[in-house]
Order: sequence, then structure tokens, then C-alpha cells
Amino acid sequence: MALRSLAFCMVMVLVLVVALAPGAVEGSSRKLLAQANAAVAAQAYGICNALVTVHGYPCQEITVTTDDGYILSVQRIGGGGTGKPPVIIQHGVLVDAAAWLMNSPDKNLPLILADSGFDVWMVNTRGTRFSRRHTSMDPSNPKFWNWSWDELVAHDLPAVFNYVHGQTKQKINYVGHSLGTLLALASLSEGKLVNQLKSVALLTPIAYLTHMSTPIGAVGARLFAGEITTAFGFAEFDPKGEPVAEFLDRLCATPGVPCYDILSVLTGKNCCLNASTVDLFLDHQPQSTSTKNLVHLSQVVRNGVLMKYDYGRFDLNYMHYGSFSAPHYDLSKIPNNLPMFITYGGQDALSDEHDVSRLLEYLKSHDVGKLVVDFIHEYAHADFIMGINAKDLVYNKVISFFNQQQ
Repeated sequence: MALRSLAFCMVMVLVLVVALAPGAVEGSSRKLLAQANAAVAAQAYGICNALVTVHGYPCQEITVTTDDGYILSVQRIGGGGTGKPPVIIQHGVLVDAAAWLMNSPDKNLPLILADSGFDVWMVNTRGTRFSRRHTSMDPSNPKFWNWSWDELVAHDLPAVFNYVHGQTKQKINYVGHSLGTLLALASLSEGKLVNQLKSVALLTPIAYLTHMSTPIGAVGARLFAGEITTAFGFAEFDPKGEPVAEFLDRLCATPGVPCYDILSVLTGKNCCLNASTVDLFLDHQPQSTSTKNLVHLSQVVRNGVLMKYDYGRFDLNYMHYGSFSAPHYDLSKIPNNLPMFITYGGQDALSDEHDVSRLLEYLKSHDVGKLVVDFIHEYAHADFIMGINAKDLVYNKVISFFNQQQ
């Protein structure tokens, strides 16, 4: 493939990347570089001091080390306490835990959960600004970025669950958004976390992306191939970096690409975000991830199935998996008695309702009363974590569901 064609493919996949990070871009990509300076203060103080304790909530900064050496940042909100039910909150791709805290305390999920008597634990995935440490590697080493969401399933979530369970001695509630839902579904299909879980809430779940209705993102994902990573030398995908900004500038100069409202084009028409929330979001996001992770997400789109990372060669797949093709995650193996709450939106261009229906087919044998499905016609992808009315439409329902699982 010619370098020019590879560049075009990379531009197109950037659109998918932005789409999977709710609220990422409004206007020129230069805003991403400008916002990097605004996040320096948060980098120095941490998420607790920048976004939690300023509102009067107790918050601890904690580190959890995975069994493959990544040192993850975790925030514990609410001070713990005897009998408080623990809940782990997992963000999506290209953001960190701060994305949950963009609205005022009475409108963001972690602090609403804390007010409702929960022991809240927010996870920051490897590679994000507060989880860029390793026991033996530095982020400047390409090997630091040699992972996809398979490794988040195999290492990150189990490490955090083991830590929280060890601290609280209780079964754990879980909330995931976007990629955070995919991690939970894949983990459960392999029998991971089951014994530590009390219940699961999946906000706008990502398991299948076949009907993703953002045409530019869909084309980008289908064009994107693993060899682009080698051609451009991107191990870390840094949305604030100059190479990515240049790609986005080229994209925004393309006729017919409305960068003035690219958020709506990519995630669907979010009904309920206000400008101050989006501005604060851009003070803190987006975050880095591995390019390999983006390749893997693109494989989900192209292949129409949920499977482990495909190395694209029989010998490499066999070396990693003992089979010539990448194994599938079998969602039918999710325990039928696990309490699950699933909510999704009618305007979501990423978690399309047809794809969610396909997911629900795998859960149709769930025990009576153990699966609750909620559909919000007017909601799109970012509304679920930043909508000004999400407390009434989403969070109160999640809390009610958790409280019923005694």
C-alpha cells in the first residue's frame, strides 16, 4: 500500500477514534493542543484534588499494580466505611476517570453514588495521564504500548477488582461506559470477575459495531489495518500530539466534513450537553492509548464478531493462541444469574440499537428479574456520562438497580 494511501487510512481511523471518545472535538484540532496546557494543573494535583475534594468529598489517590507491571491510578471517593457497598467505575477509550466528573456534584455519577452511600472507586486505564508508569518500562519505550483491550481484560480489571475486594471484603458493583462495557462483557464471557461481582451496569454498551451509523468512522475502521502502525511508527496514540493534530487538520479541510460539529457527526446528536461541560471536558481530555488498541477496535468493526486481537498471520496467531485464528469471546457464557442493567440511546451513532439488540440476543436466557434493559430515545453516546439530565434518566435507575441486589 502506498504511503499516501496509508495516510488517508490513518486520517479516516482518527475519525473513529474521536467518535469512541465522547465529546472529543469541536472545531479545529488545534484546540486539542491548546487544551493540553490547561490540563497541566490537574496533572500536578491529581483527579481527587482537581475535581473531587474541591466539592467537599473525601477522596484518596491509590495505585494498583497489574500482574504485567502497569501501575494504575485509582481514586476512592466517599471515604469507605463499614458496610458501604463498593462500586468500580470504568471509563471508555481515549479518556480517563475525570470524564465522569465534568458536571456539578449533583449531576455526575461518582459523586451521586457517594451521596447515595456507595464506596466509589474510579479506574484510570493504562496509558492515560495518571497511569503512565510501569515496574520496568517507560512510556518512551514502544514495548510499553504493546497491548490492546485484551490486556485490559486480562490484567487491568482483575488487578483493580482484587484490590477493591481485598480492601472492602464485599462483592462489587460495576459501571462501565462504552469501552468500559466491552471490557466487562469480555471478562464475564471468560469467567473472570464473576465471583467478586454483585451486579453490573452497562451504559451504551459496545460489543458489536456492525451498524455504526457514522459513515466516515465506519469507512475509516474498515480501511485501517495493522501495517499502518508499522508504517507510521506509532506505538502510543497521543491525540494531543502534533502528528495527530496535523492529520485532523487535513481531515477538517476535506469538503463535506463538518468539523464545527464533528461530535454530533460521530457520536450522534447528543441532546443534553451544555457548552461549559464540553469546555471542561476539553480541559482534561482526550488521553493517550496504544495504537494496537485502536487496531483491535477497528477489527471489531471490520469482522463483525467479538474476538481477541488478530495478528494477521497464521504463525503469529498460533504463537499467541495455539490456533491459526484469533479466538472469539463467547458472550453466551456470561452467567445467567448475574444481575445486569443495560441502558442505551436511540440517537447513538456508535452503540447502535441494532447492535445492542444483537448483544441482548446472547442474554435472552438470563434469569427472570436479573436483566433490566432501558432505552432512552433522545440520548446519544456522550449524554450517558455528561448529560445534564442523566441523573434522572440514567443514574437514579442504576442506583435503584444496585440497591435491589441485596
